[in-house]
Amino acid sequence: MFSSAALITGVAGPATADSTKTLPVASFGDMVVDGTHQRVYVSDPSGGKIVVTDYAGTVKATLTGLSGVTGLALSADSGQVYAAVKNDNRIVSVDTATYTQSASYPVGAAPGDLEVVDGRVWFAHGTDIGSLDVSGADPVVHLRQRGDVDFSGAFGMFLASDPSVPGVLAVGNGGDLAVYDVSADGAAMRVKGSMDTSVTQIDLTPDGSQVLTSWGDPDYGYGIGAYSTADLSEQTGYPIDAYPNAVRVAPDGSVAGGSFSWYDPDVHIHRPGDPVPTREYDFPNTGNSSGADTLVPGALAWAPDAGRVFAVSVNTYGTRTLRALTDPTKELPTLKVAAPTKSDRAKKLGVTGKLTSKTPLAAGTALKVTRTDLESPAGKTLATVRTKADGSFSFADTPPAGGKVTYKVSYAGDATHAPAAGSDAVEVSRAATTLTLGNNGKLYAYGKDVVFTAHLGKTYKNRTVALYADPFGTDKPKKLLKTAKVNSSGNVSATVDMTRDTTVTAVFTGDARSASKTVQSTAYAQAKISTSVSKHYKTGRIGSATYYYFRKNTDPVFTTTMNYYSGRKQRLQVQVYSQGTWYDTGSEYFALARNGTSAVRLEAPGKAGIRARLRSSYINGSSGDTVNSTTHGAWKYITFTN
Repeated sequence: MFSSAALITGVAGPATADSTKTLPVASFGDMVVDGTHQRVYVSDPSGGKIVVTDYAGTVKATLTGLSGVTGLALSADSGQVYAAVKNDNRIVSVDTATYTQSASYPVGAAPGDLEVVDGRVWFAHGTDIGSLDVSGADPVVHLRQRGDVDFSGAFGMFLASDPSVPGVLAVGNGGDLAVYDVSADGAAMRVKGSMDTSVTQIDLTPDGSQVLTSWGDPDYGYGIGAYSTADLSEQTGYPIDAYPNAVRVAPDGSVAGGSFSWYDPDVHIHRPGDPVPTREYDFPNTGNSSGADTLVPGALAWAPDAGRVFAVSVNTYGTRTLRALTDPTKELPTLKVAAPTKSDRAKKLGVTGKLTSKTPLAAGTALKVTRTDLESPAGKTLATVRTKADGSFSFADTPPAGGKVTYKVSYAGDATHAPAAGSDAVEVSRAATTLTLGNNGKLYAYGKDVVFTAHLGKTYKNRTVALYADPFGTDKPKKLLKTAKVNSSGNVSATVDMTRDTTVTAVFTGDARSASKTVQSTAYAQAKISTSVSKHYKTGRIGSATYYYFRKNTDPVFTTTMNYYSGRKQRLQVQVYSQGTWYDTGSEYFALARNGTSAVRLEAPGKAGIRARLRSSYINGSSGDTVNSTTHGAWKYITFTN
């Protein structure tokens, strides 16, 4: 039953489709997601702007005049997005309802990464941190809050916080990492430690227990690093085979790790504490190299409901694309379906399959079964099938229709598993169909109208036959002559103007119980040839033939007209009469002009009493083409006198 492994298919897919849109940016600084308004904010330092899109990536607004804008942060009520305008030493506030700049706050230093903690905007500046408090009548700025942590300026400053962990700010830079209590005015250092110097992003887990970094200790392999907020001791992280370059934690604790990888997945989703990814996303190749698009460092952001992860990729042309990756926290099951390669119509057949996932689904999981065939092209729902403990399933069906029958099995998904579907096709037998077509091998005069008749034998429902004509030669395509139901005798006819050898095809597409059938008939057409004679002084009969009379020193001219085809030549044959017998004296091919004519002058013999005859012919293959059948023109008789 399962002799063809190639027919075993499995398909898994998200409930909603991922989306991609090109971003009109020259660089990437930061990204933040406003879940209340379902908007994504992306900063472009080189372009000095912020681009605002919807969740599908469609641009809704662009804020310009923000030289070197980098870090972005969202207020707790989603009413404002704060942006660090590095080159102007200020932080601006953008109203999320109108996409307009609502305020601008000079901070006395070049701000970089931003985090909002308990209503205050914390920002990196140089090798230090500062805060902006806009809760009062006047904004209050505090700089140089790092304490005795010796942050280096070589690798950039990274901040991290979480709304579920009030009063806590994590700061990383180069090999240094610190956790601060910022619940009161200023920043009180709770703990300091070290991390790997290749970090490009950090984040804080919602339970406040760990700081995650975009690069773990290479001694433990590539991956997302994890450090205890109590003492910054390194804990078990999340392995990634490629080069990690981003990390973001969802409100439910799910971890999105990014990596620079041309040939491996780019985004890796983990459940809290689980080193095996729940799901991975692999970017396509939209550039001009063998490697696929790659994740921009630090370019990951979660939707607040964890229903999407947003990522910015870049290709070899420098084009940046916003990718909305759907159902990231749901496992992607695989559903395989296997049906027999062939089966008899109206006979029971068996279909088996298996639904698998990282976390096994419970026995009895319901699967939808749909059968698609010639009588149910839109699909017919069959009885629901349920899985066994190991995810396997089986069902039997008796296909009422022949031809290609496809069984599709679908899993609807649940809170932790994305939908999945698989299908397999069976070739179900149909009764053989009788179809004939006349005139095969017959030869016709040029231009004759020939009727081709197809005869269709007994069928189930379909009684329609299509007739096509395909003239020989590359300049005329195959064309449909007629599509019609056969008459009460089972016949349908069409007329062909036989100017070339032609293949006529009759096609019956079949029906649910009758097999399709195609037959061909090739008929042949002669070429159209005529030859005229000139330069003679009279005509007269010698025996039963009409002769053209020429003076012995006059050169006869023979003009042949033939149906034209590109590169076609006519063969002119000469015979001389002697003692009651015609003898060949030679033949030669002459090219036809585009109007189908060829004029040949025969040199006069210079003596009287000579009788000759000439004819023009089209020789299939030798005349330069094969679109007509070999055809000989009529003999033209000549004689020479004094």
